[in-house]
Formats: sequence, structure tokens, C-alpha cells
Amino acid sequence: MPATPVLQDAIAQFLVHLKSERQLSPLTVKHYQRDLQQLLDYCRQSEISRWRDADSHHIRSLVSQQHRRGAGARSLQRLLSACRTFFNYLIRERDLSNNPAIAVKAPKTPHRLPKTLNTEEMSQLLNTPADKHIALRDFAMMELMYSSGLRLTELVMLNIDSLNVAAQEVLVIGKGRKERIVPVGRHAISAVQSWLAVRNNWCKADTDSALFISQRGKRLGARSVQARMAYWGKQQGLAARLNPHKLRHSFATHVLESSGDIRAVQEMLGHANLSTTQIYTHLDFQHLAKVYDAAHPRARRKDGQP
Repeated sequence: MPATPVLQDAIAQFLVHLKSERQLSPLTVKHYQRDLQQLLDYCRQSEISRWRDADSHHIRSLVSQQHRRGAGARSLQRLLSACRTFFNYLIRERDLSNNPAIAVKAPKTPHRLPKTLNTEEMSQLLNTPADKHIALRDFAMMELMYSSGLRLTELVMLNIDSLNVAAQEVLVIGKGRKERIVPVGRHAISAVQSWLAVRNNWCKADTDSALFISQRGKRLGARSVQARMAYWGKQQGLAARLNPHKLRHSFATHVLESSGDIRAVQEMLGHANLSTTQIYTHLDFQHLAKVYDAAHPRARRKDGQP
């Protein structure tokens, strides 16, 4: 049976709420829409015509169904999160008295540490003079991302006036449209200035504000940035594929290794919760463990024996 208009209308209103009131990005809203479509399809199959008829058993059954279809732990966690947020919205609108997704747990994701570049690899990547316009732009992007720990979406949304050269700072629009100011190192400042000196050769009237643009004069998109960084990683002889997030992870790891100030790293990365930043303490410990194994007399191995 087709889903009732009552169910569909509530989801449509919720998506408008995410876009207009919470001002979430179009991509985030699209992810909510995709996850809630799964909920809607399940309700249709189960002949549920009102949201108040959905209970925790239904939500648990939905998660099990998606798991059988091959959905991973992260996908199921996101699905549950979308359901919880949606039902909380219905409670706020007084269409519902309780949240049936609250008591349902998703499977845990395996704990994987983010991959980073060490300082020698960063030098290998960035210590090459750029002479062509496209190279000047690409090296400015990589220097800025590594210097300030930017997310990919934050990088592509930068405007020329986002960068304060005199103060060596950049104004970043992060998740949830939250603004933060992050320091910018001298190498990144120099690289961006070199790029700005030639940027107007590609500039068009409708993209005057964008910091990083394509050869067609349009704001550079996320996929293009990913492709360019993968290209330079290979070109510079890095062993593993380079992606933008690896530069952000490297920034966080190197700053934490040098300073030990996890609160400062949290603020610069724009993490709402300290627990998100604490992943880098595990990376730092791995680094310290390697140093210990190599340096401590009682930790050294001789002829493969402890």
C-alpha cells in the first residue's frame, strides 16, 4: 500500500524545518531525506498510517531489516539518529507524545584511527615551488588546509575576505553554520598571496568573492579539490593516496604532539564535543609508543628477540 499523505507531509515539513530553521546544509538535509525514506517505506510495508502508531518494536525491526540488506554500522547509526531527530520534532509539534527510537541501539562501529602524514611526508608534499596558476592555487589550498585544520566543505566555502592577512587568521563557517576564527601560518599566508596574485586571470563577475576558483571562473567544488589533492599526492611520490581530510587529521595530530593542548585543538577543529577530538590522543600515544620502543634500553629488540 502507498504511504499515507499524513506520513509524507510530516516528513516534508520536517525537512523544511531543517533547511529554514536549523539552516543545515543541502547535503545534510538530503541525507535526512534518504534515511527517512527508509522509515517511510517500512511504515508502508507494515501498514502504519499514523506516526503515533509506530513503536520501538517497529524501529528495531526497521534497523534489523536494513542490516539484513547489507547496511553497515555507521549507516544504521545515521538512520537511527535521523529517526530520533524526526520523532523529537513531532513531539515538539505535539503530533507525538513519546520517541519510539530512543530505546533502540545501533551496532557499534569498529574503532578506526584516522590516517595522517608525518612531518617528513608533509614537507615532501609541500616543499615544491609552484609556478603555474593551477599549481599555485592547489598548493595554496593544501597549505591552508594543513595550516588551519579545515574541513573540505569549509575550504571550498572560503571567500577572499575570509582571510585576514594582517592578523594571520581565517574566518571559517563550520558545521551548523557556526563561525570560528583559526590561526593561519606564514607558509599558508605566502601561498595564498601567490595564488591571489594570479587569481584574477580566471575570475568572472559572479565569483568575485570565492577564494578558490576553477579555470572557468567558478567557485571550486569539493570533488575537484579531492581530485587535485589526489593528483599532487601521487605527483609528489606519497606512498598512500592523499585526500583533504588527511591534511586535517595531520594538522590535529602534529599540533597535539607539539603542544599537548587538546582544548586548543578542539577549538581550532571546530569540534562541538571534546570526545571527538580525543581520537587524536590515541594517535599521539601511538607516536610516543614508537619513540619508546626505539629509544628505551629495555624496549629495544635484538635479533628479533625482546
